[in-house]
Amino acid sequence: MPHVVVIGGGFAGLSATETLAKEGFRVTLIDRHPYNTFQPLLYQVATGGLNAGDVTYSLRYFSARYRNVNFRRTTAIGLDHEKREVLCDDGVNIAYDYLIIANGITTNHFGIPGAAEYSVSMYTRAEALRVRDMIFGGIETIAGMSEEHTGGFTIVVVGGGATGVEIAGQLAELKSHAVPVVWPELNPALMHVVLVEMGPALLAPFDDKLRRYTLRELVKRGVDVRLKTAISEVHADRVDFKGGQTMQADLVIWAAGVSGYPLLRDWGLPIGRAGRIEVNSDLSSINDDRVFAVGDASVIVDNPLPQLAQPALQTGKHAAQQITRIHLGQPTVPFEYYNKGTMATIGRADAVVQMPNGLKLTGLFAWLGWIALHIMFLLGSRNRIQTLINLAVRYSGLGRSGVIVGDVAETPRLKAIKQK
Repeated sequence: MPHVVVIGGGFAGLSATETLAKEGFRVTLIDRHPYNTFQPLLYQVATGGLNAGDVTYSLRYFSARYRNVNFRRTTAIGLDHEKREVLCDDGVNIAYDYLIIANGITTNHFGIPGAAEYSVSMYTRAEALRVRDMIFGGIETIAGMSEEHTGGFTIVVVGGGATGVEIAGQLAELKSHAVPVVWPELNPALMHVVLVEMGPALLAPFDDKLRRYTLRELVKRGVDVRLKTAISEVHADRVDFKGGQTMQADLVIWAAGVSGYPLLRDWGLPIGRAGRIEVNSDLSSINDDRVFAVGDASVIVDNPLPQLAQPALQTGKHAAQQITRIHLGQPTVPFEYYNKGTMATIGRADAVVQMPNGLKLTGLFAWLGWIALHIMFLLGSRNRIQTLINLAVRYSGLGRSGVIVGDVAETPRLKAIKQK
């Protein structure tokens, strides 16, 4: 059987690997981490709701389930199209008959000065833990000061998409539920959560009714939502807005956009919008029919897809099926996306759900559906059980504070103050 190399152990990569393995192909799965990360729940890690281990799963264990799959922990740094080899940073090249690129995305700072240096993101396990430590480090700092000697603790979340809404809502809940219990000496009013969105509404892909509902619920929870507000520069201790306004910021969480990894531009592949690999309707690269790109790393030129888990899972499976068709001497077929709906959580007992048949849900039932779906898609029985327990403790009140703490880290503003 042909040898297929899959770069990336995310939703798309694992979907492709599993499909290929079942068809009998020899597969080598490459990832720079030894684990898969369930990104939709990283904001829960960042706010102390879940342990990092609850949302990660061993790629070696995943690969060991299939006798024809091998896992290599290495970083792909380039391609040799003539020799059909993946170049790796450990100096060992991996030959392939077919290649599937599923290495995901990274943060897009849109060239805004200071954004890369002074903001943090949550697209990896390490980043989520770093955000968590800075959040609790910032709270610890103001808890040790008298009110007259602190300007408070301000967290600015940039981006009004699902990630921005979910982290802002969870931070507001942290302020109202955890701070009074864990830091009784601290006035919760000293903690400020600001959500900044350049567009006229939150959750742009959703129905207007759901967008208005989300805005009302966040404001009700104490989030300072600023629509039609663009950031011009990020500093260690503040953010500047277009129009001349400025705001003190202890921590800036960047959830404003994503792009493909810059190193892909040197791989001899067609790069399109937001640094993503341009592919044909069957998900093969425009300039190499032995190379497929799936998930967030790719963009179908004639039919761009949303960068969500479902398109990643479906494109990974479809690319694997096309390799099977090629191997059997059959023509490939175009990818067709099946929309299973979208959802976003706002906070405790509150979420929005939009189904393709027009059904729209808000509140408790939408939130319960959100929890059930995310637990179902987690890899590993242990992770599902542990996540269910931790979320139940957090939202039932049994654990009172409901937060998992780690180390404390200095925020960019505190570092700047110490350097003066």
